[in-house]
Amino acid sequence: QVQLVESGGGPVQPGGSLTLSCSATGNIFRIAAMGWYRQGPGKERELVARIQSGGYTVGTTDYADSVKGRFTISRDYAKNTVYLQMNSLKPEDTDVYYCHGYIRSTTSSWDDYWGQGTQVTVSS
Repeated sequence: QVQLVESGGGPVQPGGSLTLSCSATGNIFRIAAMGWYRQGPGKERELVARIQSGGYTVGTTDYADSVKGRFTISRDYAKNTVYLQMNSLKPEDTDVYYCHGYIRSTTSSWDDYWGQGTQVTVSS
């Protein structure tokens, strides 16, 4: 089984910083992409940032317009871990953040995997 384990959420004041981490564990054959999504009450889950891992797109990143210039996604390929450095946080960044991976396990084909979610609360 493949699992995504997140850490790093919590409360922070406006203008502050947080770093989220997510490690993929289990019987992983290959990871095509990892990223972060967020979802608030009554809202759709939305992409925050993702980083590609395969072929010619390795290292390619995508960001939501609302976080460009403030958030940075990075990946430790040896550890199958993705990080989200969040700077200049705003109250509207308050949400549950979910790690996502598009992963092929050793026992099945490509599939989407999700972490359990970590709460980020930006408030004074």
